[in-house]
Amino acid sequence: MNVNQHTPMASPYGQPQPGYGQPGYAPLDGGYPAPYAPYNGPASAYQPGAPPQGYSPFTSFPSKAVATNPVSDLSSPLDLGPARGPLTSGATPVSAPQPYNQYNHSQGDMQNGPPPMTQAPPRPAASQQYNQGAVNLSGPQPSYPQHYGPQASMQQVANQMTGMQITSGPPTPAGPRYAPPHSSQPPVNTAYSAAPPHSYTQAPPPASSPPTQPPPPSGPAASQQYYGGPPPPSQQPFNSSLPPTSQQQFASPAPLPPSSQQTFPHSSYSGPAPTPGQAPAPSASQPQQSFPPTQPPFSSAPPPASHPAFVSGPPPPAQNSFPPRAAPPSSQPGSFPPPGPSPISMPSGQYPGPMPPQQQPPPSQPSPYHSGPPPPRAQMPPTSMSQSNHLPPGPQGPPGPLGPMQQPPSQPGMQGGYPPQQNGAFGQVRGPQPGYAGPYPGQPNYGAPATAPAPAPAAQKRLDPDSIPSPIQVIEDDKVKTTEPFTTGVRGQAPPLVTTNFQVKDQGNASPRFVRCTAYNMPCTADMAKQSQVPLAAVIKPLATLPPDETPPYLVDHGEGGPIRCNRCKAYMCPYMQFIEGGRRFQCGFCSCVTEVPPHYFQHLDHTGKRVDCYDRPELSLGSYEFMATVDYCKNNKIPQPPAFIFLIDVSYNAVKSGMVNIVCQELKTLLDYLPRENPEMDSVVRVGFVTYNKVLHFYNVKASLAQPQMLVVSDVSDMFVPLLDGFLVNVNESRLVIESLLDQIPEMFAETRETETVFGPVIQAGLEALKAADCSGKLFVFHSSLPIAEAPGKLKNREDKKLIGTDKEKSLFQPQVAFYNTLAKECVAQGCCVDLFLFPNQYVDVATLGVVPVSTGGSIYKYTYFQAQSDTERFLNDLRRDVQKLVGFDAVMRVRTSTGIRATDFFGSFFMSNTTDVELAGLDCDKAVTVEFKHDDKLSEETGALMQCAVLYTSCSGQRRLRVHNMAVNCCSQLADLYRNCETDTIINFLSKYAFRGLLSNPTKAVRDTLINQCAQILACYRKNCASPSSAGQLILPECMKLLPVYLNCVLKSDVLMPGADVSLDDRAYLRQLISCMDVAESHVFFYPRLLPLTKFESGSLPVAVRDSEERLSKGGLYILETGLHLFLWVGASAQQELLVSIFGTPSFSQIDPSLTSLPVLDNPFSQRLREIIESFRAQRSRYMKLMVVKQEDKSELIFRHFLVEDKSASGGASYVDFLCHMHKEIRQLLS
Repeated sequence: MNVNQHTPMASPYGQPQPGYGQPGYAPLDGGYPAPYAPYNGPASAYQPGAPPQGYSPFTSFPSKAVATNPVSDLSSPLDLGPARGPLTSGATPVSAPQPYNQYNHSQGDMQNGPPPMTQAPPRPAASQQYNQGAVNLSGPQPSYPQHYGPQASMQQVANQMTGMQITSGPPTPAGPRYAPPHSSQPPVNTAYSAAPPHSYTQAPPPASSPPTQPPPPSGPAASQQYYGGPPPPSQQPFNSSLPPTSQQQFASPAPLPPSSQQTFPHSSYSGPAPTPGQAPAPSASQPQQSFPPTQPPFSSAPPPASHPAFVSGPPPPAQNSFPPRAAPPSSQPGSFPPPGPSPISMPSGQYPGPMPPQQQPPPSQPSPYHSGPPPPRAQMPPTSMSQSNHLPPGPQGPPGPLGPMQQPPSQPGMQGGYPPQQNGAFGQVRGPQPGYAGPYPGQPNYGAPATAPAPAPAAQKRLDPDSIPSPIQVIEDDKVKTTEPFTTGVRGQAPPLVTTNFQVKDQGNASPRFVRCTAYNMPCTADMAKQSQVPLAAVIKPLATLPPDETPPYLVDHGEGGPIRCNRCKAYMCPYMQFIEGGRRFQCGFCSCVTEVPPHYFQHLDHTGKRVDCYDRPELSLGSYEFMATVDYCKNNKIPQPPAFIFLIDVSYNAVKSGMVNIVCQELKTLLDYLPRENPEMDSVVRVGFVTYNKVLHFYNVKASLAQPQMLVVSDVSDMFVPLLDGFLVNVNESRLVIESLLDQIPEMFAETRETETVFGPVIQAGLEALKAADCSGKLFVFHSSLPIAEAPGKLKNREDKKLIGTDKEKSLFQPQVAFYNTLAKECVAQGCCVDLFLFPNQYVDVATLGVVPVSTGGSIYKYTYFQAQSDTERFLNDLRRDVQKLVGFDAVMRVRTSTGIRATDFFGSFFMSNTTDVELAGLDCDKAVTVEFKHDDKLSEETGALMQCAVLYTSCSGQRRLRVHNMAVNCCSQLADLYRNCETDTIINFLSKYAFRGLLSNPTKAVRDTLINQCAQILACYRKNCASPSSAGQLILPECMKLLPVYLNCVLKSDVLMPGADVSLDDRAYLRQLISCMDVAESHVFFYPRLLPLTKFESGSLPVAVRDSEERLSKGGLYILETGLHLFLWVGASAQQELLVSIFGTPSFSQIDPSLTSLPVLDNPFSQRLREIIESFRAQRSRYMKLMVVKQEDKSELIFRHFLVEDKSASGGASYVDFLCHMHKEIRQLLS
């Protein structure tokens, strides 16, 4: 059809404008001249070494009011303990084989599951540390059963971390939260940090503690923790139950003043006398003081929670082995019992009432965790947050005594007078208290008040998981904060997180569903970018599907002349073009060149200089839209033919025996009615063809005039050709009877085959030749089962060699075995032939090589290892249906233009590049994302910001040539603090994972892992050095918007690609590496940090709040659903309530549940219906169908499930979140020193 016509569905934009229709999608313009000089190669990813200094935008911070520091809002300090030596101090035993020895504590601290040691009960949540009694570090520690001995390492960590407050914001001198005098105090914190290790040097761990625990790290830290005597009962973690996250939230609700917390000098606390309820903490005054505030809160009490986290004392028994803890409630983190929860355990935010000052980090150290200083709001009353922080009143009990000095004045709204800490606050750990209802369903103990604070021995404290930044808290806070639709008209505004449901209103920048950036404030200079090491990148998903309540991009038709473009850089007309001279010319926002406006496009300007038709034209007012492309944008200047789909089915012995051939043939009979089309009212114009193969190829003539299909065999696979032209590619409706007859005959024809060998290269060549003969683009659907060992081009050999793993030669296993497929891929791209590969392997098939063509052509790979018709058919058919039906563009070319000062230098995804600027995609579907990295080639200005325009030229599935344009403007900044205030961690992780996974092709795995850790450390060290208020080196201070960078980066490092377990095959690693290369931000987020939901009481319509991915959050009495984007697990606790089991499985007995279930029984009760709805809604959000796996507690399948509890230590040696945070802190300190 003529390209210039509108599509039938076009709907007018705004007023009825003649030219637009609603499009299906947009292409890029293909071949414009490159606006920039050729790129010489990606710049190195980063330079090791400390970030350049000098840049200290906020030097003045300290002086500013806490709340005010802008930065503060950015950071969250995690106090890792004053001078504590590297985290390692605890000396985690290296013994563990883990990759990071530094942090693996022997104890396995993270481990989920019983600690290795005695296997005491699972370690309680860190939060619990028992310091209560702990206080007397020096004293002999009681000998708890040390089961947690293994924990020691943890403990070490704890010690190390003791000091760790995670403060989020730069600590301001006085946290906003606390009234205490800020300024005066600030020094305090310093002191704090400075403070020498406390006298406590921490006694050696009690004997009981297993040796594993290393002695607590530096004494000081530990001591702080306990400086005082046992923590006051109140101290117990009141709310420890709250998830730390809140702390992050701190921003507003909790008064957690991050900064303040950190900031208030502890001295300030001293001011207030302890509340009567709380006994003064004697110790507070003591050394505590020395550490200022942080511990003060309780100083007397056990170490402040925040540090407590890492208290050095003997490990708290509870942690791992506390008998008391008994099974931890699921949600509860370790279900610590009660031994009085050491204050530590509660996160600072948690303190119920007023926080013990100690919790609050000393001023210098921002709140334990505090994430940036909270904005002034922090000062507000704690509001909900704080409340949440507070323990429930009951448990609260008297707040721990704060050292008088420490206590901050109570804030209104705070309980008890301590400033509440955010839940999120890292600082304190809160232990679950038995009495409280857990914050999460299912974790009953979570918030429970601690039982009497038993004087716990000074158990060592390990960093309390509840005192460090929680992904769940950040996700929930963002949901609460997002109430209005997100309007894209404000430049440099970061969108809500991918985990939040929100509506987008396009007002001039592309929707975050199409484009997400790592930073919405770009550094003005290359030096600043190099100093911060924050990657500057955008994840672009050009054809993303929008929700029903958002309008798809409008289709604009400018007729014969085609789209209006800049004369010099060829950028397309967009909202960033400035009309001048009364509207007769326009100045390009990208290159500043002035271009004449064609007469037919002329329009007068209003008094503001805007065209009067601005809002009637999508290209002048919206961030995303499509242009109809003219013949000049078509290959060979010819209007393209409609695309074709060719199905190539392996009919060798393995494929037939597994049932795959029969299933595919039966499904295609109905699926062919659902080929993609833009107008649901019309038939699809896509033509289809069929081929079967083993060692030879069988082509089928399914011409409508035939009574029966005809088979033509090509046995000379070395010189592939298509034996027929007419009758191979046909219209489904015209040839329906012949096609159905063929699909019925294929399974019968090959039912008795004995041929086991297959070819692969000639199969793709056959499909490519057929498309060339028909002069059209299209897609090949290849259903393949085994390594292609038959004599033919592209023949492969089995090269799986486990001995190479971990050596410098391991990278060769990710590279293609032969060059044949690279050449074939290039030919496919030139023709617009996209390949989707469905693999059904029973052994090694060399995915690294077979995947070259699908990955280079913009196709997809689906892998069904050990395919069994009974259990895998549902997943395979759902994937196939979606793959065939989804909207796709063919013969696409994408180019990203930028304004002067930056340029696109590197691209990641499934595509082919023959030059440095054009991303060529034989096929581009709605699930594919391309990640683009930008580098400076000049300075940027804060006034104009930075602009980027992604244009995709493609052929729609109806055969129309179109251009889809997405525009994005971001701010530029000359201060590092502004950069760190406006980043998106999820997008940074998406970029870093793709960068690392591509690096595996040319570097040893260990080098790739080290590079990631180094870059992350440099990003955080630069922030600490240049943007955070001065504070003790023992504090880990994280930018508020990046406080989850360590936990997410650790998930990338522990992934099967970078750190495979013994059971992960080479094919699985190659498959995941290729899969992640084209994921968007939402998919990579849930892949690296899976969603874990407790299934207790459902509220109609809303999902239960997720819990953190750690075994200590699981309760024996609960059921949990875990989603990774590729897998779905239903975990059933051994003591789950009978009524729950009856309503879901139809049986009251745990032992009668069938672990091989892949779908839940359809039962007529509200719980069963709601659970099945939730599972379906999860599946609908993902591009691949997730097969359900029922996991019974302590069943062998639990090992697979545990692999996805990413905050715990992994079986393959990956560090737990707590250990990794300590390790990151050590790396940062090394860079700063």
